[in-house]
Amino acid sequence: MRYEELCNLYERISQTTKRLEKADIIVQFLSNLENPKLIYLLSGRVLPEYDLREIGISQQILIKAISKSFGIKTTDVINEFKELGDLGDVAESLIKKRNQSFLFSSDLTSEKIFENLLKILDLEGIGAIEKKISLISELYSIAKPIEAKYLSRTILGNLRIGISTPTIIDAISKLFFNGEFKELVQEKYNLSNDFVEIFNASKKGIKELEKISLNTTKPLNVMLAVKVDSFEEAFEVCGKPAAIEQKYDGFRMVISKSKLGDISLFTRKLENVTAQFPDVVERIKKNIKGKSFILDSEIVGFNRETKKYLPFEAISQRIRRKYDIEDLIEKLPVEINIFDCIYLDGKDLTKKSFLERRKILEKIIKIEELKIRPAVQIVTDDLKKAEEFFQEALELGEEGVMIKRLDAEYHSGRKVGYMCKLKPVMEDLDLVIIGAEYGTGKRSGSLTSFILACKNGEELLEIGRVSSGLKEKEEEGLTYEQMTEILKPLIESEENNIVTLSPKIVVMVNYQNIQPSPSYSSGFALRFPRIVRYRPDKSWKDIASLDEIKEEVKKSRAKL
Repeated sequence: MRYEELCNLYERISQTTKRLEKADIIVQFLSNLENPKLIYLLSGRVLPEYDLREIGISQQILIKAISKSFGIKTTDVINEFKELGDLGDVAESLIKKRNQSFLFSSDLTSEKIFENLLKILDLEGIGAIEKKISLISELYSIAKPIEAKYLSRTILGNLRIGISTPTIIDAISKLFFNGEFKELVQEKYNLSNDFVEIFNASKKGIKELEKISLNTTKPLNVMLAVKVDSFEEAFEVCGKPAAIEQKYDGFRMVISKSKLGDISLFTRKLENVTAQFPDVVERIKKNIKGKSFILDSEIVGFNRETKKYLPFEAISQRIRRKYDIEDLIEKLPVEINIFDCIYLDGKDLTKKSFLERRKILEKIIKIEELKIRPAVQIVTDDLKKAEEFFQEALELGEEGVMIKRLDAEYHSGRKVGYMCKLKPVMEDLDLVIIGAEYGTGKRSGSLTSFILACKNGEELLEIGRVSSGLKEKEEEGLTYEQMTEILKPLIESEENNIVTLSPKIVVMVNYQNIQPSPSYSSGFALRFPRIVRYRPDKSWKDIASLDEIKEEVKKSRAKL
């Protein structure tokens, strides 16, 4: 397929803000699709969502590639970038200016885009940057203006056309099932995280789609909870009696064992972190019965001397560490708290009730104190007992409690209302850092003021700045210096002492209230925000939406 055809599709999609119209345009594209892998390019990827390898080209590197490709100074590219605000527009503009006789000697195909970008994915080590730039330059050399624009945006992972996963789900449902079975398409996508697999199965019919099942070698989207403010509200959602479990201040982890005996550990962001937790792998081998399984769990760190649980920041060090794992295992031991069994010995348990799954879970776990156990739980319809359990969890240093409907199925990737979370009354939001400012004085050289954003569909909107919450000393928690080291590789541009960042780092932020503000693109600002937690287990897709912000504002006004 000529890449120009795909780029024209991008243009059509970007010209409407209506999701249903976008879906209709995608239906037309999919109905004539010969190479299903081109679906990945619809969301600016060349791989399925579960494959987390990245192209790894920053704005700075792409500026160098554009400079080399067009034979101009990097300063000229930067000046053009400052004027246009988008490197895709810069590349498009430069090709339009280029001598026409040099252009379009051959068509650029989507397959060629795939070929070069896949090569870039695998490049690392000495000379990798230069090789990546050469592969990009090869594409620019035969690209038309519109192709250069969307090639640049694909490389940076931001097509800017407003396509989300639900839109593609809508399109597949419309094409193959006349708009029906959308819930099933979504359900199967949550299991596979691969649009090519979903497309190919749907093309063969509903029975083939239904065959897609849990895979012990791949990550899946976990079930998510809705937030409630009281047990009364929780019982309304989950019914009475309900299961109440401690909400651990740890790291959500899906534990998978294949029929070959291989154990894999996946985060809720679909990252494979098996190498960082060899102690967990050994414990699972020893303490869980079953030839194959998929378990949902929370890994919590604790102090080896006092036996007290540690805050989330401690376990997050284990996630980030690539080397000297054994030293960190000794320094930061963990406890595995397993709260669901969704697959066992070849049987998908997602359609069974939570109560049934819990009974199965208890049978297959050999408990070891501070090593592995089922999540601590009570089943009750008594408000007083529920409140007492909540207070006990808080005294142990846990975040709060989870409330679960006893007859609920397991719905991966959906806030289904079958599971709630209740924490102490303190307003907080998960937001993504999109910019920062360097500090002065004793914090000179560190990023200390962070620009936060919420989401509105695929768009990120500013909702204020936060300067407090991080620590000065490492033993006190996550420091400004450590956060700076995390953020520096994500810098896309820098002007004076302000940097623009790729939206990768999510933080939980406490605040007093939310107020209207014309200063930020969301129309709102957080009052007295404070970072309370770095969330490496979450991506920008998990952050608070503008609709949720508006709902929080509405709730706070109702309380006045």
